[in-house]
Amino acid sequence: MDPESAGWEYTTFHVHRLGPGDAVGRAGDTSERLVLVLEGHARVVAGDRDLGVVGSRESVFDGPPCPVVLVEPGLDLAVTAVTPALVAIAAAPGGSVRRTALVTPGEILVETRGEGPTTRRIHHLLPPAAEAGRLIAFEAYTPGGNWSSYPPHKHDTENPPVEARLEELYYYRFAKPQGFAFARVYTPDRDIDEVMAPMDGDLVLVPRGYHPVGVPAGYDCWYLNIMAGPNRAWHFTVDPDHAWLMNWDPSAPQPTTQMERSS
Repeated sequence: MDPESAGWEYTTFHVHRLGPGDAVGRAGDTSERLVLVLEGHARVVAGDRDLGVVGSRESVFDGPPCPVVLVEPGLDLAVTAVTPALVAIAAAPGGSVRRTALVTPGEILVETRGEGPTTRRIHHLLPPAAEAGRLIAFEAYTPGGNWSSYPPHKHDTENPPVEARLEELYYYRFAKPQGFAFARVYTPDRDIDEVMAPMDGDLVLVPRGYHPVGVPAGYDCWYLNIMAGPNRAWHFTVDPDHAWLMNWDPSAPQPTTQMERSS
């Protein structure tokens, strides 16, 4: 998925399933890149920096966060699978921050958000407080029968500090491959009002509007969120019709730094 095919300005995203020895690369350009070894292990080289073999799990449902590799604009990128691997590569135009670093799973904040049927676990892979140019990334685990991205919220208007304009995508996986979710994307005026049933490996784009996710009982869900916009901030507006359902504090303290290991 690239900005041209999506009608977007900022976000590029591709997923690669690689066998041992398979490689994927990108030539250096004006884009910042994010490499996520979602499953398995792979060696990542950015320019002349060998960031080593990275990986933390065989399946996205194994538990720990995946490692995060951020690659600054201008550096060639090469990813070579050491084991069978699922690798996501996201990109956005470079911002004022230029940084190449590896963030290990133990350095990533893990948060339990919501309660009861809205409980889910969030991994802050590349949160707004982390040092980066434009990209923001989270992964979320939602148990079967629960709701996520809830209550419905939007971030399509640049109005700091109330709301930030961010393109967003959801890449879905399910613990049982026949699983599915219900995703709705709708604007206040209903200019957009779409209901989808993403399945394993599907990608849902959120160009604007509110975007809740419901997961049927029995089908634990994982999804990856990638966001990018004109400024690197995550401010959102909750749908006023459903604001009474807010049971987590978006103003709670977030990490102000992430430890890094650079070559």
